[in-house]
Amino acid sequence: MRSRCLSFCAFASLLPASCAAPQISNTPAAPRTIAITIDDLPVHAPFPPGTTPTQVNEQLISALRNGGVKTVTAFVNGHSLETSPETEQVLEEWRRAGAILGNHGWSHKNLNDLSAADYEREVLLNEPLLERLGGGTDWHWYRFPYLAEGEDAAKRAEIRSFLAQHGYRIAAVTMSFSDWQWTAPYARCATAGNTRAIAELERMYLEAATADADYTRMIAVKLYGHDIPHVVLLHVSAMTARMMPRLLDLYRRLGFHFISLGEAEADPSYAEDIDPRLAPR
Repeated sequence: MRSRCLSFCAFASLLPASCAAPQISNTPAAPRTIAITIDDLPVHAPFPPGTTPTQVNEQLISALRNGGVKTVTAFVNGHSLETSPETEQVLEEWRRAGAILGNHGWSHKNLNDLSAADYEREVLLNEPLLERLGGGTDWHWYRFPYLAEGEDAAKRAEIRSFLAQHGYRIAAVTMSFSDWQWTAPYARCATAGNTRAIAELERMYLEAATADADYTRMIAVKLYGHDIPHVVLLHVSAMTARMMPRLLDLYRRLGFHFISLGEAEADPSYAEDIDPRLAPR
C-alpha cells in the first residue's frame, strides 16, 4: 500500500550504505509470521502454451493446501469473468479451500489514471460477485491495483473516505519481490522449451524472495525496534503457481509461520495503514 510500502521504501533510502546488505541475524529472536496474499484472481497472463487460467488457479490452491497454509486472502478483478467465464468455478474452489476473496477493483484500473468517481465505480462493480461468492466471510478487504492510492492528498482522502463508508479495510503490503516480473519471461521460455532458461528464472525468483524477506525484516526492526507480522503480495501467475511449493519451503526455512491477513494486520504497526478513516502517513 502507499503508506506502508512507501514508508518502508522511504526509510530504506535514508539508510547508510553500510545497511545496504540485509543482515538481521543479530536482532532479538521473535516469532516470524507472514500472511500470503494473491492478486489478480482469476487471470494474470500471459500463460505458457496449453496452460489455462483454471489450471494455474488449481495448481496454486493445491500448493497452498499441501503447504499447510490455512488462510489466504486473494484479490479479485471481476472483469476477467467476462472473457474467461469458466473461471468463476475456480473462484468457488478458492472459497472451498478456505480463502477470503477481497476486492481488487473490477478491471485493475490505476487510481492515478481515473477520477475519484470513476474509481469508486470500479470498486462497486466488484461487490455483487464478492457478495455472491464470499457471503458470510470477511470480504471487505481492498487492495489498490498497482498499490496506487492516489497522486495527491485530496484524491487519497476522498477514496479513503469512500472505502470507509463502504466498510473496507485496506490490505497493506510489507513484502513484495515483484513476482509479476517473471510472468512473461516464464511464458516465453516455456514456449521455446528452454529448460535451462527456466531453471535460471527459478533461481532468480527464489533469490529475489529471500533478499526481499531479509531486507524487509531489517527495515521493520529499524522502524519499530522489533520485527512485525508481514504481508507478502503475490500474483496468480503460472510462474508463481510453479514456484509456490518451493516458496513456502523457503519462508519456512527463514523461520516464518503462516497466518491470515487479518491476524497480521491486527498488529498495531498497521493501524494507520489499514483503517481508511485515518489519514495516511
